[in-house]
Amino acid sequence: MTSRPAAGGGRWVEVDPARVGRWVEGFADRHGPHTTTKREYGLLLTAADGATAELYAPPGAPVGGDVPGFVAAAVTPRRIGLLLARKGAVAVGVAQGADLVVSKVDTRYVQGRTAAGGWSQHRFARRRDNQAKAALGDAADLAVRLLLPEAAALTAVVCGGDRKAVDTVLADRRLAPLVPLRAERLLDVPEPRHAVLVAAVAAARAVRIRLRDPAPD
Repeated sequence: MTSRPAAGGGRWVEVDPARVGRWVEGFADRHGPHTTTKREYGLLLTAADGATAELYAPPGAPVGGDVPGFVAAAVTPRRIGLLLARKGAVAVGVAQGADLVVSKVDTRYVQGRTAAGGWSQHRFARRRDNQAKAALGDAADLAVRLLLPEAAALTAVVCGGDRKAVDTVLADRRLAPLVPLRAERLLDVPEPRHAVLVAAVAAARAVRIRLRDPAPD
């Protein structure tokens, strides 16, 4: 389980789907009995002391009307696509449940920024832009080969890395069938490598919980 501050208050907690039931029991132990309300994103738990927990269904999972239904849907194995892009590196994969069953990582050199000035700086900037465009073109080709044939079987496509890079890849017209499957959340990942792609499977399946403590007296 991971935890980090949430913009606008509270904190985000990420929980493995199999542990969500136990987490809810702990929430009740800490804050007292709670009511459960179904929302578009998942479930809202409101405790007797004023604490709240927003449980967001993982990408591709239906929203159950109560905690047992939510957990059952979250733990059910789903087939999801993964697209991680950052600078000149891309990782594309398909996961069945917790297992990465298809994967490919590609790295292409993109020149770093230069401190040089004048025409030299402009020349390096143009070269860098061209290298970045070529790298993202390769990334789109990779997504076409690995993800497009799976489109009908995927319940979601989870992306990570640099949003602009991901948006550029998915702007390729060939990948239009994947756009409606794209999950809203963008995974925060380092430069894509195979190990990063493997870790992204667990992150994509996790239940995100926005926890707000009761207001002080």
